[in-house]
Amino acid sequence: MLKQVQRDNRVRLSFLSSRTCFGIFVLGLKNLGFKAPCCRRGSLLFLFCSVLLVFSFQNGIASQESRPGGSIIFAGLERTYRIHMPPSYDKSNPVPLLIALHGGGGSGEKMEELTLRGFNRLSDKEGFIVVYPDGIEKHWNDGRENVKYRAHREKIDDVGFISALIDHLVKQYNIDIKRVYVTGISNGAMMSFRLGCELSEKIAAIAPVAGSMPENLPTRCSPSRPIPVLMISNTDDRLVPWEGGEIRFGRQRFGKVLSVLESVKFWVNHNQCSSPPSISMEPDRDPKDGTRVRREAYNQCREGMEVVLYAIEGGGHTWPGGHQYLPEWIIGKTSRDIDANEVIWDFFKKHASPFPSPQRGEGRGEGANTK
Repeated sequence: MLKQVQRDNRVRLSFLSSRTCFGIFVLGLKNLGFKAPCCRRGSLLFLFCSVLLVFSFQNGIASQESRPGGSIIFAGLERTYRIHMPPSYDKSNPVPLLIALHGGGGSGEKMEELTLRGFNRLSDKEGFIVVYPDGIEKHWNDGRENVKYRAHREKIDDVGFISALIDHLVKQYNIDIKRVYVTGISNGAMMSFRLGCELSEKIAAIAPVAGSMPENLPTRCSPSRPIPVLMISNTDDRLVPWEGGEIRFGRQRFGKVLSVLESVKFWVNHNQCSSPPSISMEPDRDPKDGTRVRREAYNQCREGMEVVLYAIEGGGHTWPGGHQYLPEWIIGKTSRDIDANEVIWDFFKKHASPFPSPQRGEGRGEGANTK
């Protein structure tokens, strides 16, 4: 096919479809490894299509990318974040805010990559703002003890930072203060639990992924109200064990967590849910991914709250539907049967806080300054 294109003097590049260009691009890549002759016109055509595809790809994802949102000074530290604004944003209409917390060793930018910018796509479609904050030296103080990272050693006030960040964003944009949500993976998941415990007056719902409650958190967890909780946990998680206990990676240890079922039970009791849960299996959309998804929902809870667990049978320390950031032999499998971004947003948008946040400047976030 490529040779025919090369010999055809009547080719007009302006009429090439993207599909034709893709075909030429793929065939051209195959030809790169051979010494077969290629006429000048064919080479130019291949180069043109290559450039066209690159720019088309970049334009296609441009609207899905966030931008550096700036920083605030809180507790004497500069705290940074990325932000994605939906194209439909109109300052005259309040919009929800979704805060996505990266895992240990990550960043706001890496969180976008892990989720394959799924929240950004949903933001464009549904009209909410997404913010990706950065932890101190890539970690959050989620409340675990005996952890070596600076955020834990120095007991960085990350609850206060998130509270101040919410206040800052409320000042900058027209945010619906009854619809502020938090999700996160791993260290970010554990931080989500802590925020549910200590910042429930500002957060409408939480959705931790691949992380359980720190072992010592329940004894000091006293949310001011019932709070909806969605957990997505993997049965074969090699870092944060389903059964709970010590978090390990090789010879390193990173504190202890409750089991997944103990974490669920805590929130079921707090929200005064009736049991047993409604249990169902999600469709096996990708039979080759080595996972199945079991959904356990506690719907009969105080004040219309709910607690939902998506148990990823066979899943590893991963974000379902997201980027396989390390090989399976290290972190385990990524389920393709659900898209965690969609599951989380579908859960969040059903819930709103029953009362507004405190006035700006009150409580945990007081004293933050914009840089």
